[in-house]
Amino acid sequence: MQTPLTVMDFLDRAELVYGDRIGLVDEPAQPATSLGEVTYRRMARLARAQAAGLDRLGVGAGERVAIVSHNSARLMTSLYGVSGHGRVLVPVNFRLRAEEVAYIVEQSGASVLLVDPELDEALAGVPVKHRFVLGAESDAQLYDFDHEPVRYEISESDTATINYTSGTTARPKGVQLTHRNLWLNAVLMGLHFGASDRDVYLHTLPMFHANGWGLPFALTGLGAQHVVLRKVDGAEILRRVDRHGVTFLSGAPAVVTMVLDAAADWDGPVPGRDKVRMIVAGAPPPTSVVQRVEEELGWEFMQLYGLTETSPIATVNRRRAEWDDLPSLERAERLVQAGSPALGTEIRVDGQGEVLLRSNTVLEGYWQQPEETAAALKDGWFHTGDGGTLTDGFLTISDRKKDVIITGGENVSSIEVEDCLYGHPAVAEVAVIGVPDQKWGETIKALVVLKDGQSVDEAALIAHCKERLAGYKAPTTVEFRAALPRTTTGKLQKFRLREPYWAGRAREVN
Repeated sequence: MQTPLTVMDFLDRAELVYGDRIGLVDEPAQPATSLGEVTYRRMARLARAQAAGLDRLGVGAGERVAIVSHNSARLMTSLYGVSGHGRVLVPVNFRLRAEEVAYIVEQSGASVLLVDPELDEALAGVPVKHRFVLGAESDAQLYDFDHEPVRYEISESDTATINYTSGTTARPKGVQLTHRNLWLNAVLMGLHFGASDRDVYLHTLPMFHANGWGLPFALTGLGAQHVVLRKVDGAEILRRVDRHGVTFLSGAPAVVTMVLDAAADWDGPVPGRDKVRMIVAGAPPPTSVVQRVEEELGWEFMQLYGLTETSPIATVNRRRAEWDDLPSLERAERLVQAGSPALGTEIRVDGQGEVLLRSNTVLEGYWQQPEETAAALKDGWFHTGDGGTLTDGFLTISDRKKDVIITGGENVSSIEVEDCLYGHPAVAEVAVIGVPDQKWGETIKALVVLKDGQSVDEAALIAHCKERLAGYKAPTTVEFRAALPRTTTGKLQKFRLREPYWAGRAREVN
């Protein structure tokens, strides 16, 4: 017998087995009316009501529903109210500017846009057929509690979400993840990171990021409790860990640094010692950070390597019994590696040093971009664009073959930033590179050649980018050059531009 794997399986089980349990604690301090403490039975009822509301709007199977929101109970419920009932959810980065959101809505063909109240004014001009500002008023319009939703027949190969990611092009690409992708990723996340119904998970990771790395599905299916955190702050994370008995959280290295800084000023024992485990991904953190997590916080440090295109699990690195007696520095040195392949994932490194992988969690394709899809999945392998080495089953990421900078866990296309800077009338040439940064892992530097007779200062170019791009995509520094190194065919030699900033480091990622 074979039945389709769909994301609704996770909430269906939670409703059946843990219906009266508080499954979701919404952010209390938010511009929308908080949903407060939500049982799994109520969460399932909200998802069905949202689906019935989409029926009433005439939004049929396979149609796209975009949502731009900070972490919230409404965003998490939409994973089931939309994707779980035959439509396609498009979770959008809430840090993007209106023009960027408009492109995603148009490119995905979304007929519905759900907007966080804080973003209402900024996104007022985004054209879409149906628009709702999340909150009590839109709940009354969007949720239909009087009718059961249409139960569309869903195949596990159907697209469940389209998640937009920056890559080697100036425009973000829509990553099509199927129900099968998401289902298997969720199960693998739960398996490898030891999730159970005793867990209390704090959503420090944005839910739009690869659907919260699939943990909203995994932990729901297991009956764990979700605690929503709207905005990341180190001290607030410690307060929530203390208040809710949090055992599990995830985030980029920058989040770890925030927590460590807050812990230094914490009055009394650090909450969660010997109870909390944290998955870190986005970039390999420094060895010293791993040591500090274990020694100063007493939390278990775990690492994930993956991409939106892999749902995201690809490799896992977690403390092993064989490492227990090692000195903390040696154990940390092992934990900063990307790790070993997740169950069912095959990894190899090609002759050019690029990491290739294949797995049931690899994307179906890029939405309406067949050429990009063919290039990414060439010869039956997913081409990650990352450079690395594979030794005794352990992957180490050494550099990025593609023009992507990861700053604070956010992917930034250097080409997109360069395009923006080329739009300034004083700029003749520009190269955007990632350079090491203690807080954000990497930060964005623009190397600029000005046109003859033109002048502009660093602050003006940064402001030019911030007016046109999401703030995190703007350069933090601009350096003016007389010329940029190029090959005889005119190709920019970015590796030569990066060299002085990465000198003395074993790898060109941070």
